[in-house]
Amino acid sequence: MIRICKYLSKSEIGQLVLALVFIVAQVWFDLKLPDYMSDITQMVEQPGTQISSVWSAGGKMLMVSLGSVVCTVITGFIVARVAASFTQRIRSMQFAKVESFSTAELNKFSTPSLITRSTNDITQIQMFITMGLMMLVRAPIMAVWAVLKIAGKGFEWTLATGVAVAVLMVTIGVLMVLVIPKFRSMQKLTDNINLVARENLVGVRVVRAYNAEDYQERKFEQANDDLTDTQLFTTRSMALLMPLMNTVMNGLMLAVYWIGAYLIESAAMGDKLTVFSNMVVFSSYSVQVIMAFLLMSMVFVLLPRADVSAQRILEVLDTKPSIIDGTRSEGLDGQSGLVEFRDVSFAYPDAQDKVLENVNFTVSKGQTMAFIGSTGSGKTTLVNLLMRFYDPSSGEILVDGVNIRDYRLKSLRGKIGYVPQQSVMFRGTVTSNVAYGDKAINAASTEQTLEDVKHASSVAQATEFIEGLPESYDAPIAQGGSNLSGGQKQRLSIARAVWSKPEILVFDDSFSALDFKTDREVRDALAKETAGSTMLIVAQRIGTIMNADQIMVLDEGKVVGLGTHQELLKSCEVYRQIAESQLSEKELTA
Repeated sequence: MIRICKYLSKSEIGQLVLALVFIVAQVWFDLKLPDYMSDITQMVEQPGTQISSVWSAGGKMLMVSLGSVVCTVITGFIVARVAASFTQRIRSMQFAKVESFSTAELNKFSTPSLITRSTNDITQIQMFITMGLMMLVRAPIMAVWAVLKIAGKGFEWTLATGVAVAVLMVTIGVLMVLVIPKFRSMQKLTDNINLVARENLVGVRVVRAYNAEDYQERKFEQANDDLTDTQLFTTRSMALLMPLMNTVMNGLMLAVYWIGAYLIESAAMGDKLTVFSNMVVFSSYSVQVIMAFLLMSMVFVLLPRADVSAQRILEVLDTKPSIIDGTRSEGLDGQSGLVEFRDVSFAYPDAQDKVLENVNFTVSKGQTMAFIGSTGSGKTTLVNLLMRFYDPSSGEILVDGVNIRDYRLKSLRGKIGYVPQQSVMFRGTVTSNVAYGDKAINAASTEQTLEDVKHASSVAQATEFIEGLPESYDAPIAQGGSNLSGGQKQRLSIARAVWSKPEILVFDDSFSALDFKTDREVRDALAKETAGSTMLIVAQRIGTIMNADQIMVLDEGKVVGLGTHQELLKSCEVYRQIAESQLSEKELTA
């Protein structure tokens, strides 16, 4: 928990110091009350005391109490403000950090865990700062100050208070040993319940198709029961503290009065009033000591879970991304749309076998390079390397004559229009999904942006279905594009890439959801629109890529063929087998 405090700003540290001043003032006010109680007790016992003197002492007690309330309110306001601003910044830092992660880091943490760390864990930190930090500071100050106040008032009373404190400390220590490991596991169990819930929501169609609702319910119930059992154990354990505190407090008060009665009876006649006054004061101060430990016990409820949450957040913030940003914004002078792979090999983290091995090719501006091969041959991995979702294990990838490791990530990806296998739509409108990213933010005008969106949509053969929507280009898109078909999402995804006017267009099996007629129309429109752009196409259909300038055939991560369609039919057996499985003899010889 202490390590995460390094992210406090100077302003927040200053506010916490100010809150500390008010906490000390509050403790002073609270510990000043017994003094006035002692004065009133002595006044009542003394003959001839005026009632006005009692009212005066009582008025001072009220003012002190009011001062304590004011200090408490101000402290609560300051601490709540610090907690809100601090957790807001930590949440933003964590989001920005996750955005810098490569796919390897995202896989390491898992999506449900990252969501929990950005929500539940942040909330635990905020709760601790808002409630626990004030008690954590106030409790020891109050305990030490109260002990100093009662020192010398009576050995017997001091001994009774010491025994009560010892009982509390031993009990709290035992509870913490039992409960802290459970607090650590609770956050992981929260991750697990988020995982099961997210899997069920994302895969709801498959769940229903296989009548697996009961199976998913059992999985969720198991995860829910695990979390509930752990929460019940920690809650029941911590619930022992309050009755224990009350028992010890009542026992201490009984001991104070029993000892006081004994001392009063044993005291000389002139000292009885002094002993009685000391007993009143001591009983008040002893309650303050127990209250201090009561506050500390409440801190022990919040601190372990907040500490675990802080460690989990720091795991994210302290993780160094494996993809390091470069410094270049542009390629070599005179180079545009040039892509070159030089002896590139790649293996996924912790994997023994290489997914790609010794891949070499060059694609110049305006050319089309296609990749084909069986499932698992490394086609998607190849374009992922170009986008720097991963870095190659060996070899170099150059864009416009510059190693992609030397580029700023924004500059590199700004050169590329990427259409992934899974078409991703964002909540918004048709226009906001097509005109997406920094280029949309920096667009010249709304009218011009809309015209460009319409043009890109026409290239992607999406105009007809868009204009058929009730609100046309302002039609709402649900999260994940759940209100669109697969083909509609794929066409909007293609339109998004065309709208950005990139040097390089990457299509990762991006025509699979289109029928053959639409596929052909899209490719013809793309050929006209992107005549000056470099195109890299990953495909399963021979018909999609047969007119490419070069076709690379991959088999188990190795290049087994490179050439045009006709050249590969003659020279590459793997390509010919794929072609014969998809095309008729007439189409092969055409």
